[in-house]
Amino acid sequence: MTTSHYLMLSMLLFMIGVGGVLMRRNALVLFMCVELMLNAVNLAFVTFARMHGSMDGQVIVLFVMIVAAAEVAIGLAIIVAIFRRRLSANVDEMSLLRW
Repeated sequence: MTTSHYLMLSMLLFMIGVGGVLMRRNALVLFMCVELMLNAVNLAFVTFARMHGSMDGQVIVLFVMIVAAAEVAIGLAIIVAIFRRRLSANVDEMSLLRW
């Protein structure tokens, strides 16, 4: 596979993630779509790092993965707490921050 193939795959994954964020209303699905977009960006970073022969992109990917893991841990805890309270993970019903 060439660099353009990796970038096309990255773009496709990112577009699928954007489509999921824009079309779906379930908070868990939105989280998975955001993770898909982050992984698409990671793939592009690794591709560019390989193309230029440097480790910079891989270091950025490591930071992105750390931030994504923290985001999932905190966000998933919030979604589970809201689901236990309201019995729904629909983002349209989460418009109020007050319990």
